[in-house]
Amino acid sequence: MPLEADVLAAFPAEVQIPARLVADSVAASSEVSRRVLVVLDDDPTGTQSVANLPVLTRWDVADFAWAFAYEVDGQRQRAVYVLTNTRSLDPAEAASRNEEIVRNALAAASADPALRLSFVSRSDSTLRGHYPLEPDVIAATVTAVSGEATDGVVIVPAFPDAGRVTIGGVHFTRGTGADAGQLTPVAETEFARDASFGFANSEMAKYVEEKSKGRFPADSVIVLDLNVIRASADPLISAKAIADAVDAATGSTPIVADIVTENDLRALALGLEEAERRGKKLLYRVGPPFVRARIGQEIRAELSGEEAYAGNTPSAAGGLIVVGSHVGVTTRQLKALTEQHSAARIVEIDVEKLLGHDAGEYLDDTVGTVVTALRGGDVIVHTSRLLIKTADAAESLRIARTVSAAVVAVVNRTLKTFPPRFVIAKGGITSSDVAAHGLEIRHAIVRGPMLPGIVSLWEPVDGPAKGIPYIVFAGNVGDDQSLAQVTRKLSNTFSPAAP
Repeated sequence: MPLEADVLAAFPAEVQIPARLVADSVAASSEVSRRVLVVLDDDPTGTQSVANLPVLTRWDVADFAWAFAYEVDGQRQRAVYVLTNTRSLDPAEAASRNEEIVRNALAAASADPALRLSFVSRSDSTLRGHYPLEPDVIAATVTAVSGEATDGVVIVPAFPDAGRVTIGGVHFTRGTGADAGQLTPVAETEFARDASFGFANSEMAKYVEEKSKGRFPADSVIVLDLNVIRASADPLISAKAIADAVDAATGSTPIVADIVTENDLRALALGLEEAERRGKKLLYRVGPPFVRARIGQEIRAELSGEEAYAGNTPSAAGGLIVVGSHVGVTTRQLKALTEQHSAARIVEIDVEKLLGHDAGEYLDDTVGTVVTALRGGDVIVHTSRLLIKTADAAESLRIARTVSAAVVAVVNRTLKTFPPRFVIAKGGITSSDVAAHGLEIRHAIVRGPMLPGIVSLWEPVDGPAKGIPYIVFAGNVGDDQSLAQVTRKLSNTFSPAAP
């Protein structure tokens, strides 16, 4: 495994860029018409890098109208998140949902001539998801509705806060602990062996060729490496270099970008703003922090437990921690939490029983156990750690849906029987289904991260979960202690951390 310092030695040094410079550039471009990024988030964890933005789990025209009108301190926001949950759907369903959302967003925007939309397809920083299907569908739908063709699809999976960086056109994961400072090409990680979205290439241009089945050959991909992103100590000169490099894009040309730091993301944002000012029509396929940088939002400091409950009175009930993800880091986080939180009741949902004939009776018993336990403290509900896999991607998704439906039923029935103090959902599909169906959230506001740059707090603004902090926790982020740290902030029964 290469050392990050050695790989970076071939490129220019990082350039410091304030978020305000990007925000001012975006504002200047919006003097005639206000641009809003509509972020189609294939699971809800994409919100972990932003703050004070509206989130929708439904996408009727009226829902978009609410989001476009939402204000913070008298200002309407520059981005709206739509929870599509398409990573849990088969390709046909994912395509249909993307099209419906884009059509409804454009319909809502048509009522306001001063509003123009750009679209972001937010997906996984470890390259799992429906690519290139989702940006293809978005581009085709925009063309069908407005006649506008997409010149380029900008692909930025990097998520530095979570240890995912792109250098020299290669996507890496950073090591932790004894492996700190080392880089592992993402195709050599467990994420590349995903049953539904596996891949073989870490070099982004080759990944594009692989996933597009040769429609976009690797040599047709525009690569914005760090020599371009950091072209000058003057960010405005670098912006022009980025825009110049993007200028050749036409017909949805893939454009991949090196990103190592937040400053790189801001440099890219300035360059893309310049490219769009010149007339380039771009879509974005990105990891979580891109939107924050693209709209010029400052990095929000992590929220305290007091801030998480601000404006609401926390209940005396225990909190509900729901763990569905099976990636290695989640299993380690769950182990650390259960070891440290001795007061919590642990309820395991047996996946084999869910797939059996007595699933209904088994769910009834599980709900009863959870409700009883919440009266005395926090409850950790997790699916059995034995991951049932099949060679059939569609069957793998079906099993995942069955498990997720059971988790949703437990959360929803618990909520309506004895509402918990807080809810944490661990895992992408899990947190999506818990939000939209378990807690019946339709509209929410992302308040900010619970840990630096990762793990978002949603405040439901309607439905039965209004007033209950909801924590969206991706399966593949954080270190072994992160789940325990977030739980300790919110819990009234978790013992304080050791000094």
